[in-house]
Amino acid sequence: MTTTAPPARARRPRVRVLARVLPTLLLVALALTGPLLAPESTDRPVTAPYGSADDTAALGGDLLGRDVLSRLLHGGAPLIGTALAIAVVVTSAATAIGILAALRPALGRWVERTADLAILLPAVLGIMLVALAWPSGGRLAVGAAAVVLGIPYAVRVVAAAAAPLAATGYIETAAAGGERLWYLMARELLPNLRSTLLALFGLRFVEGVYVVSIAAFLQLGPQPPEADWALMIRENAPGILLNPWAVGAPCLAIGLLAISVNLASEALAPARPTPETPL
Repeated sequence: MTTTAPPARARRPRVRVLARVLPTLLLVALALTGPLLAPESTDRPVTAPYGSADDTAALGGDLLGRDVLSRLLHGGAPLIGTALAIAVVVTSAATAIGILAALRPALGRWVERTADLAILLPAVLGIMLVALAWPSGGRLAVGAAAVVLGIPYAVRVVAAAAAPLAATGYIETAAAGGERLWYLMARELLPNLRSTLLALFGLRFVEGVYVVSIAAFLQLGPQPPEADWALMIRENAPGILLNPWAVGAPCLAIGLLAISVNLASEALAPARPTPETPL
């Protein structure tokens, strides 16, 4: 029987990949080591409320006169950790369910119908329902809401990418040869979905950042006096005209994080397959 091998993947130049991945690594490293670099305590006032930048506080003070720079250096790790956990759980669950749905079409139809119904629920409403039903959950409740709301869409993406591969000759040959389902999922389909999964992981990470940020703005999730980029935006919004850095610095940090992660995931994904003549 004639089979078609998986398409060959082209390699991206290493310098180009490094140039896109390096900003993400530097930003994450800065967020993780930020507490060690902070010049002041996160809860001790050093200026007047919304004080302007000076030698004491390089980015001025927040609503309570606390050092904005110190709180910025402390606030990245919790947000990145939450978004990373959301991205890992959503991508892993969607990968398993999506590949299984592609290999078992009968199950896939039910998965698609369930996902379609779940996608209809507005994200903000879902976050509020979970967070309000679990008032003591804090950041964990927001993360759980993001996972529940993110899996249906991610499953559809993975299933759509895996379905054409599941119908190719080399998968049919492996199934006809008696290979087990887990082998087909992990050894035959999963390696050929790397590009889709890396892009999906990047999108889920960025969505996790945005979900936590929106929840903080709605007074859900992280609560004062915790140092968190998203919480800093909500807390200091009333004084944006007095000290723009109190709001602009965390906004800029979140934007740079989202952009850099998307660029890194796109750079790490395999290039487009090179044309190949079927055997």
